[in-house]
Amino acid sequence: MKIAVIGGGIAGLSAAYDLAGQGHSVTVYEASAQLGGLASGFRDAGWEWPLERFYHHIFTTDHAIINLTNEIGMRDRLFFRAPVTAQWWRGRGYALDGVLPVLRFPGLPFIDRLRFGLTAFYLKFVTRNWQKLEQVTAMSWTERFAGQRVAQVIWRPLLEGKFGPHADEVNMAWLWARLRARSFKLGYFQGGFQAFADELGAVCRRRGVQMFLQTPVKMVTQTANGWQIIASQSLPVEYDALLVTGAPGLLARLVPSLPGEYLGQLRRLHSMGAVVMTIALRRPLTNGIYWLNLPKDEFPFLALVEHTNFIEPVHYGGDHLIYCGDYLDPDHEYFRLDAQTLLERFLPALRQINPAFQPDWIRAFWLHRETYAQPIVPVNHSRNIPPITTPLPGLYWASMSQVYPWDRGTNYAVELGRRAARIIHEYADQHRYAVL
Repeated sequence: MKIAVIGGGIAGLSAAYDLAGQGHSVTVYEASAQLGGLASGFRDAGWEWPLERFYHHIFTTDHAIINLTNEIGMRDRLFFRAPVTAQWWRGRGYALDGVLPVLRFPGLPFIDRLRFGLTAFYLKFVTRNWQKLEQVTAMSWTERFAGQRVAQVIWRPLLEGKFGPHADEVNMAWLWARLRARSFKLGYFQGGFQAFADELGAVCRRRGVQMFLQTPVKMVTQTANGWQIIASQSLPVEYDALLVTGAPGLLARLVPSLPGEYLGQLRRLHSMGAVVMTIALRRPLTNGIYWLNLPKDEFPFLALVEHTNFIEPVHYGGDHLIYCGDYLDPDHEYFRLDAQTLLERFLPALRQINPAFQPDWIRAFWLHRETYAQPIVPVNHSRNIPPITTPLPGLYWASMSQVYPWDRGTNYAVELGRRAARIIHEYADQHRYAVL
């Protein structure tokens, strides 16, 4: 079967890899100049490795991406470490990445630290019933079972940082999944996630997949026998099936002829965007902390990630690299401000984290933004999610909105892409399409 995949991110590449391996003829269309989607990187002069535009790592529990890493021969380039993650409280960061650090955290009375630990243990190791948890909000559940102080000191800053004004809408299944799937050890690739995406793309090409980079799809039309695509200035190309990866709005724009119920589901899905400034410093900023969660009422961004407290500065020409990241509604002013103006907004926060910080520590900075980065998951969200198989024959959609209850990330992009490939292959088998 002849299949087009729109989007060369991790989900699209994973689907293309499996479909080509099953003997289908696959073509990938990617609008940007490189593969990887939200996991793609950039490289400054003097850097040995590229760096992700948006901070990335995986967990030891991320079996889908680890298995695919093994399949494409990259296991020796994946490694795990245990960097320090911390919560900002009253002028400093406190580690919360283990039982003992939690018990030592001074932001809560000892009894509340115990309640926090017990409820986190229950969510991570005991319950699997996320369907029941999605019927209540995360704030109401944590207030009831962990206590008001734990909910306000630990969980509300996390939810407000991630979802801003939508924090009280988020259901408990999302928080359960976040705890369930995470590990204290974090994984990274030699050469960064761009190296993983490039190697996956190279294996796809060896399987016969055609890749068109810097080739945005302009128009999609249903035909009598499948789907026709017009990309850039090229002539129309016919395909038996089409997989669209990316935001709900992309599918709605490309295929406005979708039946009203499915189109309505797409339009009811809401998400936060991501604004991330990466700053190259001449010296380290924090005292060994990799990830620092920040309260939104004190700081102009959600997280301070000092990447080079996880990966050595030698790979980046000696630069000490920090991310200042936030999830925001797509109409937030951060999506309009230029990089210099935003940097000036952020500078006082860097001095607040390290009083010795001076602007002349900065060697360079970069600003990256995406309007579709974090789906918002209200109560009973599973009812809102459109299936991968659309009502139109041969048309499929795979996006981070469909990995629920799990949080978006490269592991679930792999799982989703491979799930879409199985569905498409079954469609081909049922309709007796020939494979190569």
